[in-house]
Amino acid sequence: MHVCIIGAGVIGMSTAFMLRQKGIKVTVLEAGPQVAGQTSFANGGQLSYSYVAPLADPGVFKDLPRWLLNKDSPLRFKPALSLQQWRWLLHFLKACRSDVVRRTTAQMLSLSYLSRDVLHDWQARFNLEFAHQRNGKLIVFRSPGPFEHAREQAQLQAELGSSQQVLEAAQVLELEPSLQALGSRLQGAIYTPSEEAGDACLFALALHERLQNDGDYELRLNTPVQRFVMEGRDIRAVHTPQGEFQADQFVLASGMGTVSLLRQLGGRPLIYPLKGYSLSLPLEGLNQAVPAISVTDYEQRIVYARLGKVLRMAAMVDIGFEGLDIPAARMATLKQQVNGLFPGLPLEQAQTWAGLRPATPSGKPVVGASKLAGRLWVNVGHGALGFTLACGSAAILAAHLTGEASPIDDAPFRP
Repeated sequence: MHVCIIGAGVIGMSTAFMLRQKGIKVTVLEAGPQVAGQTSFANGGQLSYSYVAPLADPGVFKDLPRWLLNKDSPLRFKPALSLQQWRWLLHFLKACRSDVVRRTTAQMLSLSYLSRDVLHDWQARFNLEFAHQRNGKLIVFRSPGPFEHAREQAQLQAELGSSQQVLEAAQVLELEPSLQALGSRLQGAIYTPSEEAGDACLFALALHERLQNDGDYELRLNTPVQRFVMEGRDIRAVHTPQGEFQADQFVLASGMGTVSLLRQLGGRPLIYPLKGYSLSLPLEGLNQAVPAISVTDYEQRIVYARLGKVLRMAAMVDIGFEGLDIPAARMATLKQQVNGLFPGLPLEQAQTWAGLRPATPSGKPVVGASKLAGRLWVNVGHGALGFTLACGSAAILAAHLTGEASPIDDAPFRP
């Protein structure tokens, strides 16, 4: 069997690697000039296997007015004359129900644990270099209300097999002294000792490097797929500026690029770009204390992850802002908020980045055979959890492509 994968981000490369483990010939087509050069390039870096609470949550209704009226809030919304935007928002609001959140959390934990097991297996067998750390994760809270809600979420996840600790303020500072600047504003934290961190871009590159001398693997950069070449209702090939590429099966793992290709087949995928930003600060020569444990500042929605010799700081959800520009005002807000927690960091030395997270309203990715055409598969919609869920999604897709049983119940993620 020969499979053509469209997209060389962390999802596409994980899928390619898994398929090669099963002996399947793979061609990866990437529109850009490098592996993992877009959404996977500088994301938050947290491998959040035990805390996969979806963005859609009942608490959104309380926070939404405050967010929308504050230009510096972690969420911005720009209305557009876009049916896609309003369909997505309607389904998102419908997903903000306690019963839906509980069900989604259980389903996402099942996928994330599978993903963790696959990544650990690959790491043990292939010694992949991607600034991987098993350093735990703290979700810190500044307000009593969100902290109490987090206790409830931690209890729910404990019932589903997750192991987390609820820490009071003094315990947080004892564990991670770099958070001293929060002072009396610190209410407490949810601590997950087993959580990990890593660089998604380096991970995708490590997979490519492991495969590049494999005669049944080919990567073609600067090769955007423009349209499908059909034979009846089956896809026979994809058309690119470099010509046609034929294969037995085709996998769409191209993030937001998946949407336009599915529309050519009459599809209306509920996937929307949630724009986010990050700073990557070199740690060499830095005298100031920075967190050794990955930290999520819940109210400001900023994540901090130490990735080798870099501190990655990622934040914000902008809805209706689809370009990859980096607004000066938005970046100034992020730097100001970071300095509020870690005063004096030389953020002028940090690399800035913006990316579009392809998200479904529920937060669950879409993985499996498309109903729009024969020989077509999708692996998309992972939102902010792309790196966390990449290996598990690849395992599900590879199982179906080879006629094996899925390693978990994947019905919640099928197209």
